[in-house]
Amino acid sequence: MEKSKLKKDLGLFDVFAISTGAMFSSGFFLLPGLASQYTGPSVFLAYLVSGLFILPAMFSIAEIATALPRAGGAYYFLDRSLGPLIGTIGGLGTYLSLVFKTAFAIIGIGAYAAIFWNVPVKAVAVAATMVFMGLNLVGAKKTSGLQNFFIIFLLVVLGGFIFEGLYMVFFTERVEGPSVNDHFKPFFTNGIEGIITTAGFVFVSYLGLTKVASVAEEIKDPERNIPMGMLLSLVVTSIVYFLGVFVMVALIEPEKFASELAPAATAAEKLFKWLPGETGTYLMVGAAMAAFASTGNAGLLSSSRYPFAMGRDKLFPPKFSTVGKSGTPFLSILLTTGIVLLLILTLSEEGIAKIASAFQLFIFMLINFSVIVFRKSNIESYDPGYKSPFYPWMQIAGIFISVMLIVYMGWMAVLFTLLITIASVLWYYYYVREKVKREGAIFHWFALLGKYQYAELENEFMTILKEKGLREGDPFDETIIRARITSIEKDMDFETLVNNISETFATEMHVSRETLVNEFLTTSAIEPALIIPEVSILYARSEGIDHPSLHIVLSSRGIRKPVGKGGISSEDYIRIFFFLVNPPSESRQQLRMLSRLIDIIEREDFVEEIFDHKSHRKIKEYLLHNERYFTLRLLPNTRQADLIGKKLKDAKFPAGVLVALIERDSETFPPHGDTVLQEHDVLTLIGDPKSVSQLLQDYLIK
Repeated sequence: MEKSKLKKDLGLFDVFAISTGAMFSSGFFLLPGLASQYTGPSVFLAYLVSGLFILPAMFSIAEIATALPRAGGAYYFLDRSLGPLIGTIGGLGTYLSLVFKTAFAIIGIGAYAAIFWNVPVKAVAVAATMVFMGLNLVGAKKTSGLQNFFIIFLLVVLGGFIFEGLYMVFFTERVEGPSVNDHFKPFFTNGIEGIITTAGFVFVSYLGLTKVASVAEEIKDPERNIPMGMLLSLVVTSIVYFLGVFVMVALIEPEKFASELAPAATAAEKLFKWLPGETGTYLMVGAAMAAFASTGNAGLLSSSRYPFAMGRDKLFPPKFSTVGKSGTPFLSILLTTGIVLLLILTLSEEGIAKIASAFQLFIFMLINFSVIVFRKSNIESYDPGYKSPFYPWMQIAGIFISVMLIVYMGWMAVLFTLLITIASVLWYYYYVREKVKREGAIFHWFALLGKYQYAELENEFMTILKEKGLREGDPFDETIIRARITSIEKDMDFETLVNNISETFATEMHVSRETLVNEFLTTSAIEPALIIPEVSILYARSEGIDHPSLHIVLSSRGIRKPVGKGGISSEDYIRIFFFLVNPPSESRQQLRMLSRLIDIIEREDFVEEIFDHKSHRKIKEYLLHNERYFTLRLLPNTRQADLIGKKLKDAKFPAGVLVALIERDSETFPPHGDTVLQEHDVLTLIGDPKSVSQLLQDYLIK
C-alpha cells in the first residue's frame, strides 16, 4: 500500500555519512585543480575560508531541522517561514542545485575511470547514475548502509594520503625536480579577491550539509543526531580539505595542477612508494570511486525528497508524494534520475559547479533570514532541540556572506539564479496559488505589527512536536506520578469545575486563582490536535509556579464544556479532564508534555480503559505505560519476598531504576528512601529499557 510517510531509519553515523560522503567527492577529487585557476597555490586556504563561510547556514539549518524534522529540507523551512511563494522558489531552486551537485560528482566517476581505462567519461557517469537509482529505490536504510561502508573506507585512505603526504613534504628531501617551495610562489595570484572567488567556487564542496536537512524526517532522534552529525562532518571535512589540498599543491607542478581533473590520483603517484607497483595510485582511485558512489547515492536520496515534500504540500503534482512498498518516493527518484542524466549529457564540469554554488548561496541567505522569522513569530510550538549561537548576528553574517559570494561568482551564476527565481514565481502563480491557501510564520511576526496570521501553522507545528515526543529532562513521568486524581459523581457545570481546580492549584502553589481561571478558560491551542471525544486538556502558566503539576478529573456523568470555552463540540460531554500548570518560563516544555498526553489519549479505547482502572495507581501506570515501566507486587514465597521489611534505600535494583509509586491498602503515594517495604505492596518502577528488562529477569522470569 502506498503512503506519504517516510520511515525513521537513519542514526548519527548515517547523518555523518550522508553529509561527509556528499562533501568528500567532487570537492576533493575534482575541484582543487580547477579552483586553483582563481587564486593559485593558496587554494587550500580558500577551502578553509569556504568552510567558515558555511557556518551560519549550518547553525541555522540545524536549528530549524531540529524544530521541524520534515522531508524537503530547505523547501519546507522556507515554505513554513516565508510562505508558499518563497517555498516554491526555495524548493525548486534547492532541488535543482542538489541535482546539479549530484551530476557533477557522478561525472567524477567517469573522470577517474578514464585514468586507467579507455572509456568515455559521460557514458560511465550515465551507467553509474542508473546503479544509484536502483539502490535508492530499495530504501534509505539499505542505501545508507552501503554508504557507511564507503565512508569508512574513504576516511582510512584519505587519512593515509594526508599522513604520507605531510611526511614527504616536511621530512623527506627531494632529489629531483624543483623545490616544493616553488609550488607556492606566488602564493596569492589574485589577492584577496581571488581567495573569496575561489571560496565561492568551492562552496559546492560543502553543500553536503544541506542534504541532511532534506532527509530529516527519516532521522531517529533528530534533535541530537542532526546538529551533532553536521558539526562532526564539517570539522572532519574542513580538516581533510585543508591538509589534503595542501599536499596536492605541494606535490603537483603548478602548470599541471590548474588543468588537473584527477589531482588526488596524480598526487598519490608520488606517494606510497613502500607499496608494490602502483598500489598507492589504485588505492586513491578506489577512494575516489567510493566517494563519488556515496555522493551519487546521497544526492539521489536527499534531492528526491524535494518533489516528494512539495507534492505532499500541493506545490508539485500530488502523485510525487506517494511512497512505494520499500518506503521510498519512487516517482521522485525517477524524476531526479532523469534530470541528473540530462545534466551529465549537456553541461561542463565547471559550469555545473558554479551554478550549483550560486543558487545555494541564495537559499542560505533566505534560510538565515528564516531563523529570524521563526524566532520573531513567537510560535510556541516552534521548539528547536538545538539553537543557533550568537543569534541574530550569526544569521546577519550569513546573509552578508551569501550576498558577497554571489557577487564574486560572476554574471553567469547570478543570471542562472535569477532565471530559476523567475521560473519558480511563474510556477507558483500559474500552478500553486489556486491549490494552496497556506501562509508562513512571517505572518505571525506581522501579527505583532497588527497584521493577520495563519493559525493552521501552529497546529502543524504542534503535530510535529507530538511526533518528536519528549526531550531528555522533561519531567513528564514525575508529573504523572505526583498528579492529583479526582473522581466526580455528581452533576457539575464547567465553570464551577475550573474554579474548584484553580482554587486547589492556587492553595498548593500560592498563586492567583483568578489568573489560573482566566488561563484555563482561554481557548486551548492544543485541542485542534485532539480528536478523541469525551476528553479535554486545559493548561495554564503563572508566575509563582516552580514545577509542572497535573490534576486529572474523572466524571462518570460527564460535564458539558461549551464551545466558547475551547470545547470539542457543543453536543459533547467531557468525562476526563487534564489540567496542567507550568512555570511561564517553560512554555515549550509544557507543549511537549501536552503533546505526550495527546499521544496517550489517542490510544484505542482510552476513555473506557481509564474508567476500568479502579485505583489511582493503575490509572497512573496506564498513563506511564511504555518500555520504561514495570510493576512488582511483594508477595511471600516469591523471588521478590526478600524485599519485604527493607527500607527502600537498602533495596537492590538495577542502576537507573526509580521506585515511583507504592500502592498500600488502596492508597497510592510516592515513596522516599526511608520508606519500609511491606508485604502486598505494589511497586511501580521506572527506568531505561535495559534496566526494566533486568528487573524482569531478576523477579519474574525463572
